[in-house]
Amino acid sequence: MSIAQQLQKLKDRLASSDRMPVAFLGHGSPMNAIEDNDYSRSWARLGQSLPQPQAILVVSAHWMTKGSTLVNVTARPETIHDFHGFPQELFAQQYPALGAPDIAAEVVSILASHHAEGDDTWGLDHGAWSVLKFLYPDANVPVFQLSIDMKADMPEHIKIGRALRSLRDRGVLILGSGNVVHNLRALRWGGGPAHAWAEEFDALFAERLGAGDLDTLADRGKLGRLLTEAHPSLDHYLPALTVAGAADDKDQLMFMNSSIDLGSVSMRSFIYY
Repeated sequence: MSIAQQLQKLKDRLASSDRMPVAFLGHGSPMNAIEDNDYSRSWARLGQSLPQPQAILVVSAHWMTKGSTLVNVTARPETIHDFHGFPQELFAQQYPALGAPDIAAEVVSILASHHAEGDDTWGLDHGAWSVLKFLYPDANVPVFQLSIDMKADMPEHIKIGRALRSLRDRGVLILGSGNVVHNLRALRWGGGPAHAWAEEFDALFAERLGAGDLDTLADRGKLGRLLTEAHPSLDHYLPALTVAGAADDKDQLMFMNSSIDLGSVSMRSFIYY
């Protein structure tokens, strides 16, 4: 089945349901936010297939905390340009969506056992706005972010996703943004094939996710050296676990953008609907 056919199937299913999907998008380079390429076009097509949420909760690889899970409760989150060395056009990008302080405050309560706290210092980092500008280009849906606690073990991030499931029935789109493989030390700037370990980890992730085997995907021992090679730091991996945790056995799984960019960045995306 082609991506176009899968997106139509997703659109048809969601049209008859009040339940929001959950999605993880591999965002890759910040340049994808200003380029017309296969990735940005796929995000735009996905946005046309998704319903209009009441709010969007984003779990981005670029908001890392240690020992707590922060929830941004601001009414007007600023657009954060958390990168350097890129063209001025990228720094000029703005995503002026409103926040969702009431729902965000509820999420603080929902995640109380996960050391959740409200935060009014963050906004929308590029892991959020670089994909949202294609999904919902009018910035007309309230958005708030959830941080990733780098001190929490991997199963904890799955549990956070499970705790957030009920939001789907209230019109909240849970969106993760990171990369299934993310090793910037091994980038092949001049082109060339993907590293063998990158392809192996990406394929293993897809196979285990398809089988519903989240235990393996959150087990350092089982993933072994592949996890270390694919993720020198887990920041871009953890949002995928939270999204997977927010799914259940009523969902169908769809993959998008299964390519590996620059040798060591998987653009694999997935949606549960």
